[in-house]
Amino acid sequence: MLNVAVDTSPLALSRAGTARHLRGLLDELEREPGIRVHEHSFGVRGRPAAVLRDVGWYLGALPLLARRADVLHCPTFRAPVRSPAPLVVTFHDLAVLRHPETFNAWTGGYSRALLPRVVDTAKRLIAVSEFTAQELVDLLGVAVEKIRVIPNAVGEPFTPLGEAAEGEYVLAVSTLEPRKNLERLVEGFRRAGLNGCELRIVGERGWGAVRVASEGGVRWLGRVSDEELARLYRGARCAAYVSLYEGFGLPVLEAMACGTPVVSSDLPAIREFGRGVVTVDPADPDAIAAGLTDALSRREELGREGREAAAAYDWPRVARETIKVYREAAA
Repeated sequence: MLNVAVDTSPLALSRAGTARHLRGLLDELEREPGIRVHEHSFGVRGRPAAVLRDVGWYLGALPLLARRADVLHCPTFRAPVRSPAPLVVTFHDLAVLRHPETFNAWTGGYSRALLPRVVDTAKRLIAVSEFTAQELVDLLGVAVEKIRVIPNAVGEPFTPLGEAAEGEYVLAVSTLEPRKNLERLVEGFRRAGLNGCELRIVGERGWGAVRVASEGGVRWLGRVSDEELARLYRGARCAAYVSLYEGFGLPVLEAMACGTPVVSSDLPAIREFGRGVVTVDPADPDAIAAGLTDALSRREELGREGREAAAAYDWPRVARETIKVYREAAA
């Protein structure tokens, strides 16, 4: 029996991409024979707790709690710099190093200081895309032999079958933070003139004072359940995701799985899996507007392509490949 300690702190902090990935992985690991998962979490939310989490939890408490495990898995770059158990760390992106201006001062400083030590300590690093794997090489000098690429996945309730939300609307799913480029999306949506379509934005508040005013055909829905999000994907005329930088882009895959055409930033990570996707320059509102018009005009064709491509990205595959990495690290 392989005993794996998993840091589940992201589940207490957010419902965004990292937490969604972790929840899907944990659910599938429970079904896999020969592995026992021990969950450990720093469950305190809020900005004042960030220093205690990043220093007290990751550098102190978590390594001690995991000391008898065969492997310790940290599903984000926040991880110990010393670990008595072999360490596996998942990297979803390296935006904090590539675009530090889109993060707060604490996260930026913490990452610059500790990420080189984290990757040195880890026995294996999991990257969610080939692009992110190359970022690890380019920005942190990681040896290619240490990296395993395991793309994200999608499952229930994100399928084309089920109830669809009513109305004529474009759907955007993003945390409200600078990197997600929502201001240009709103401008591009308005320039597109989509004959009464609404722009519905789902996502929690992030940082950087990004706000979305529910006016002029734009409506911020905040946080919703997965079931409601799936309803919104199915009912949308198209989904829009025009982030400035991504290591994967899980909302694109979720929309594809629901049979919803997508307008997305033309980014390397999304090109790895994106089908049924109209790619645009995220810095150009006119390009975003043109992409929305194109996606709506080819809705059936793009939706079919995306749905077929998304079928290859399932959680059982992710779990099996992740267990292989655990066994490599523990050997």
